This record gives sequence, structure tokens and C-alpha cells, in this order.
Amino acid sequence: MATVRELRRKPIGGLTVEDMRLLIRQNVGLAYLLPLAAEVLRIDPLAEGDMYEGDLLAAVLTWSAEVWNKSPELERNVRLIVSEADVPPALKPEVEGFLAL
Repeated sequence: MATVRELRRKPIGGLTVEDMRLLIRQNVGLAYLLPLAAEVLRIDPLAEGDMYEGDLLAAVLTWSAEVWNKSPELERNVRLIVSEADVPPALKPEVEGFLAL
């Protein structure tokens, strides 16, 4: 929680992939962070924080239909990113779950 508290004080433009991954997993600032993460993923769909290749994508894909319904354009963009990405087998469950929404 201390890390999240520190990251909430950091300027959004200074967040790293790992910072975004952590905050998104903690449900912090999704309205701001999901679009920022989508921009990163557009350039590198398998952007990696400190966990594994594609960990940012995995964090983004875990959100419910309720979250995505609030941002249909963002959802379309993420669907496009996912459809064009060559995701590793470990990410297939997250991708399939997201595409099934």
C-alpha cells in the first residue's frame, strides 16, 4: 500500500510500465491509466513491468465488462491491439476472457 500511495503522488507522465501495471491491478485511477496503458500497448503489446512479458496487457485485460462499458472506444482500441498481437500462451486465458465480454 505504501508503494501505491507513493505512485499516486507521481506525475502521470512519469509513470513506468511497472507503475501502471501495479496501479491498474490495484484499481487506482483506471479512467486515466487505462488510456495511457493502451498507448503503451499500441507501441509494444507485450510491454513488460517487473513481472513477465505482457504483464501490463494482462493487467489491462482483467477488468470487467462494467469498466469497459464506460469507455467503448478504449475497449475497441484494446481489442484491436489484442487481435494484432502475438501473445504468449500464458496470456491466452486473459485474452480469451476479454474477447468474450
